[in-house]
Parts: sequence; structure tokens; C-alpha cells
Amino acid sequence: MGLRILEIGHFVAAPFCTRLLADLGADIIKLEPPDGDPVRQWGAHIDGKSVWWSVHGRNKRSVTLNLKTEKGRDLARSLATQCDAVVENFRPGQLAKLGLGDDELRRARPDLIIAHVSGYGQDGPYRDRAAFGVIGEAIGGLRHLTNHGPGTTGLPPVRVGVSIGDSIAGLYAAFGIVAALCRRYRSPGEAGLTLDVALTESVLSMMEGMLPEFGALNIVKQPTGGAIATAAPSNAYPTSDGAWILIAANSDRLFARLVALIDAPELLHSDFAGNRNRVHNATRLDGVISGWTRTMPAVELEQVLNAADIPNSKVFTVADIAQDPQFRERGMVREVADPAFGTVLHPGIVPHVVEAPGEVSWPGCELGAHNAEIFGDMLGLSPEAILQMREEGVIG
Repeated sequence: MGLRILEIGHFVAAPFCTRLLADLGADIIKLEPPDGDPVRQWGAHIDGKSVWWSVHGRNKRSVTLNLKTEKGRDLARSLATQCDAVVENFRPGQLAKLGLGDDELRRARPDLIIAHVSGYGQDGPYRDRAAFGVIGEAIGGLRHLTNHGPGTTGLPPVRVGVSIGDSIAGLYAAFGIVAALCRRYRSPGEAGLTLDVALTESVLSMMEGMLPEFGALNIVKQPTGGAIATAAPSNAYPTSDGAWILIAANSDRLFARLVALIDAPELLHSDFAGNRNRVHNATRLDGVISGWTRTMPAVELEQVLNAADIPNSKVFTVADIAQDPQFRERGMVREVADPAFGTVLHPGIVPHVVEAPGEVSWPGCELGAHNAEIFGDMLGLSPEAILQMREEGVIG
């Protein structure tokens, strides 16, 4: 890719951004404090090491740097001059307080692209509030919509099982960096662009027609459990062996095929004719479909639906994913050698670029594994100088 990025990130959002770019060939220099990114301590561990880190830190070069020291900040500025972009996800203004604000970083490289990822953005009345991905999901509207339908349960609103708000923000940051680079290449000599990515706004941007419907019709979109409010039938349906099968037959053509399987042609000429009617009467329709799906075990039901070319699937667990032939064939589930664990299953690379599909060159490495390489080869520091900085607590 020929792109070098300095990551001054921690936890999920900024590191996810750089992982996506690293997978596609970017050279990522991950700057970590001497005690490392906190995610090194997250998830399941083997011999005191996080298995998740194998993926989270893959394809990145790790250097340690204490930004609380003047020498550490000087080195960070020097590294920035060697990079095309910087990605960070500290609280707004935090890097500027350390002397690493945008003006400082661009002093030696005016065309540097800088991506800030934060909870609420770099300005506005909520700018200084603390936030993680789950807060972005709540304020962006996702937490409300992932719940069960109103009045069906007294449990807390259901959340997505991963830090999806962080990942979405990281995805937008990666997209923004690539767009900014395209502009820079087309207009060389212009000042670098600044990207301001907020977790809350990243989630809100995914909420489809929720906001315009409220603005035009005062409709407050409500959660619908396993269904979706804009199309039917599209839900999870029970089987005779206690499993659940998702069926998405929400076009007229697909619905006609499903009706033929159920052997209930009257559904095509009743309250269920057309998607709008089906959505309005979705509860009744789901009841009819559930009555049919309960007559078969999951494996048989999948076979019947596949034969009719109707979109369907059981709800996959990670065990199902790991052995799925489609994921395996396309390299979306792959075995990666990791010195710390032997072999680790990694998710593949998205997007799949046919001519240059990318690769997992190495798993998440040891903290500071590339200190000598980066500080020595790139910045020209002698082994003695590097050792002295280690003794002074500038690097880990």
C-alpha cells in the first residue's frame, strides 16, 4: 500500500481502524505506553497473555513511549514526520496538552492527515464527557432498537455482544483516512486534513430512516425484538428440535415461494399482500410461519428453504463459524501461527481485494517488539541512546 500510519490509540476504536488498514498493507507503528495497551489484558488468557491480542494487534509494529516525558514527546513528533497519517482516540484536547496537538504534529509535515476518534467529537457541549462504545451505542439510538418489543420484558435493554460502536467509529476513521489520502495525492502541496470521528455520530449514521421518519412524521421508532420494522417476514422462527431459523422472505417473489412451501395460497390475497400489509400484520404472519417451522427439525428446514432459494440460516455460534465451509474457503476463518499460543484462529481480511487480498503477516506482537527497529533504523538513534532512554523511563 505504501502508507505509513502512527497509531496513538488504546482500547478498541483507533486500534480497529489501523488493523483494517494494516490488513490491506499499510505499515502501522503502534505507539504504546510502557505498560502497554489495556486490551493486552482483555479477554481469555493463556499463560498470562491475551488471545484476543493476537488479532487486535496483528500486522502492526509496536513501540513503547512515555508521553509524559519531554524526550518521549519529541520522539512521537519525530515519528509523525515519517508517517502519512496519525490516528488517536484520547479525550479531546489531551494530546494538545502534551504538546502533540495538530499544529505541533504538522510543524515538520504540513500535509499530515490526523484522525481524532472520541466519544462525542472535538467540539460541542458534550465534548469533555467520558464515553466508551456502549455510550455511543446508547446515544446514537442503537441500544434502544436492539431491545425486545415494548412491554414484552422488564429486563434491561439488550446490547450488541461486542463493542460495535467502537468498531463502527474505527471503520469510519479508516474510510476517512483513505479519502483524505486520495485528496492529498490529487492536490499535492495542500495542508493535511483533520478527521473528527465521534462514536455517537458513527452509530447514529447507521440508523437508516429513524431520524427522517421522526422529523417528517413524529414517529419514534421502537424496538421489534428479532424482527425488523420495515420488512416482513423477516424474523427468527422456532423448529421442532428447539433451534431457531432466520427466514428473510420479505420481497413479494420470495414471499410467494414461502407461501407455496407452507401450502397456504390464501396468504397472497389477504392482509399479507404486499410488504406494507405484511409489516402491519407481522405478528399474525409470524405466527403462521412459526406454526409451519415447528413441524421440522432445523437441518430439514434449512434444506427445504435452500431448495426454494429463500434466504435463511440458523443462528451461528462461534463453533459453527469456525467450521463453516464458506468462511474457510474464502479465508475468513484462517489459522495463524502465533509464537505465544501455537496456532490461533483469526478472522480474515475485509474487503477481499481479488488482485491483492492482503495477509496476516504476523499476529499481535510483544510490547515494544520493534523499539530498536523503529527508533534505530527509522529515527537513526544509536543502541546506546536507546538503552539510555530505556533507563530513563522514556521507552519501555
